[in-house]
Amino acid sequence: MPSVSADTGPSAAELEEIERKYDEGAATKAVGKGMAVFLRIVAVVFALYHYFTAGFGLPSDHWHMGWHLSGLFILIYAFYPAFKTRNAYDLKQSFWRIGNVSVLDILAMLLGISASLYLSLAWRGIAFFGIEEQTFRMGNPNVYDLIFGCIMIVLVLDLARRTLGWILPLIICVFMSYALLGPYFPGILQHPGVKFQTFVSSMYFPHEGIYGVTLWVTSTVVFHFVLFGTIAQRTGLGQLFIDNASILAGRYTGGPAKVSVISSAFFGTISGSSVANTVSTGSLTIPNMKRLGYPGHFAGGVEAAASAGGQITPPIMGAAAFIMAEFLNVPYTTIVLAGIFPALLHYFGVFSVVHLMARKLGLKGMAKETLPHFGKVWKSGWANILPLVGLLVVLFSGYTPYMSAFCGISLLLVVGMARRDVVPSLIIPAGFAAFVCWKSLSGEFGVGISITLLAATVLGIYNPQKRVTLAEMVTTFETGVKYALAVGAASAAVGIVVGVINTTGIGFRLGFMVTSGATEMADVIHALTEFGGYELFSTSSISLFLSLVLIAFSCILMGAGIPTTALYIMLVSVAQPALAQLGIPPIASHMFVLYYGVVAEITPPVCTSAYAASAIANSNPFRTGVSAFTLGLGKVVAPMAFVYAPVLLFADPNGFDLLTFAYSAVSAIFGVIALSAAVVGVWLAPLAVWARLVLALGGLVFIAPSFASDIIALLIITPVILQQVLARLSQPASV
Repeated sequence: MPSVSADTGPSAAELEEIERKYDEGAATKAVGKGMAVFLRIVAVVFALYHYFTAGFGLPSDHWHMGWHLSGLFILIYAFYPAFKTRNAYDLKQSFWRIGNVSVLDILAMLLGISASLYLSLAWRGIAFFGIEEQTFRMGNPNVYDLIFGCIMIVLVLDLARRTLGWILPLIICVFMSYALLGPYFPGILQHPGVKFQTFVSSMYFPHEGIYGVTLWVTSTVVFHFVLFGTIAQRTGLGQLFIDNASILAGRYTGGPAKVSVISSAFFGTISGSSVANTVSTGSLTIPNMKRLGYPGHFAGGVEAAASAGGQITPPIMGAAAFIMAEFLNVPYTTIVLAGIFPALLHYFGVFSVVHLMARKLGLKGMAKETLPHFGKVWKSGWANILPLVGLLVVLFSGYTPYMSAFCGISLLLVVGMARRDVVPSLIIPAGFAAFVCWKSLSGEFGVGISITLLAATVLGIYNPQKRVTLAEMVTTFETGVKYALAVGAASAAVGIVVGVINTTGIGFRLGFMVTSGATEMADVIHALTEFGGYELFSTSSISLFLSLVLIAFSCILMGAGIPTTALYIMLVSVAQPALAQLGIPPIASHMFVLYYGVVAEITPPVCTSAYAASAIANSNPFRTGVSAFTLGLGKVVAPMAFVYAPVLLFADPNGFDLLTFAYSAVSAIFGVIALSAAVVGVWLAPLAVWARLVLALGGLVFIAPSFASDIIALLIITPVILQQVLARLSQPASV
């Protein structure tokens, strides 16, 4: 990899190589010119199909997911090599290759398309081949079903292997073995086993396995938001976020690092991808931090920790959040509202560490003349915010996420490509305006939404920025599709896990094992902490805490090399039954697993976001990962806070109470501040080792919001507070 200059920052080519190395969506091989044209057409048609069906209506599930899988088979087998050797991504010429796509890959591609579309073609039966209607074949597949089902299972696992590596397919194979070899497992894990024919039927036929909820959500929602984020970055919304972050925080202590946190938070609202967020904002913020005096590993850690919040930052969270809405059978807006405070707590934690570290190192803010000018930024970039406003208005008005994505993408096309003085380009706003009027006249859009979307459409053609050409937009569409390939492969493959869980009930078995183990340990701890008949901690509270710790460690350990979406789906099967037995609301247990799945992205030794940041910062990857983990303490402790206080997710079973919410939020914030000071070693003044340990303990106790725990936390940290106040009074205040 080329060396990245610490002074000027990485070039566009260097950024592309960094993203290619650490983001599975960008790591594609070179293809011949003719094949490149063909694949570009496939990618654009794939994107346009999803775009138009989102607005004008989805076909039947089996057809829709069949077309989606067909596109995945074509593009993944063409772009991803069978094995990631040193020269696997190079352009090669041979008799057995067509445009650098091997004959075997083309054969697998055709088999995959056949297996994808067979279900739809045979849905109503094919009398000529003696195939009955699909309803009569459920649980009793015919020979064709078994052949195409086996092909589908094998090839879907291969798609996941090519895009994401070996770990996920191997874990899925363990689940498959459990389903087929149930009688041979010991103890509580033993079950009668699933017949091979029944297994293939369950994994292949809708709506349990591969054609289940995960693929449906990816093909109807996730892809659209990935495309929205890619186009938004191209049209200038990402740059608008970075400029405004610089205006807000650039001149204060540790300015560039704070800009990194705020811009990553802004950009996270539209990206849903940690690595893409890291590369996009880190290309500017990391070199600025290093110029200011931050160590390279810390500068990279700041960006990685802040960027990892992209998957948990409303309104456009990662793919797992959309799947969560389906699992919980709640509107996506419920997940968005639940994610607001935890995301704020995460960014507050990163911001706190950054501020304290800047004070410790004596770092100043950026010079005023180097900061963007507020008036100039908004004079040229105001139009870029219109698509996000339109998307949010439609989303929070109760419409489906894919309808809101359709409107957001349409407005992006207007803002990016249409200009009032380029007459041919006005066909784009005219077409979208006609769509809005049609929906309004049919009663599907209310007056308020229609006026908002039409106003945004008209304003969009007055965008003062340079117009995006058709060729540039086609390239952007192709890039957006590439980013969605790995997510699509993971969603299809992990559908097998969902099918096994539903068929065997392993989720409840594993959940029982977790709670049983935690209860046994809780009995021992309870006996050790009981003094003279007085219970310091109840058995149930200890059992809950231990269950949370066990599940958190499972998430972090299994998250090494597994995408957050797949990790969430697998672990929620354990967490949900276990935490439900302990009285935790479903949304809290699901969010708990999601958060620790994201934490795995900044936890060494496998932390892709930190590795991408270290490449930009020219720093040690492991040290960068350690910095990112410590900076992300807000994300580490936030799940504990909202499990103990579901009101922070607006999900308290007793109803929402503003006073309870405010108290719990303040308690959690105090905990994050104490932990941040303990990590950095500075608060009002430098902290001794004993004071850091005491603050860390007090911070952890603060995280469980209750009056009793907060009193205990205050008693714990009171000596440190007194020492810090006296130390601050005895010396001049630091800048």
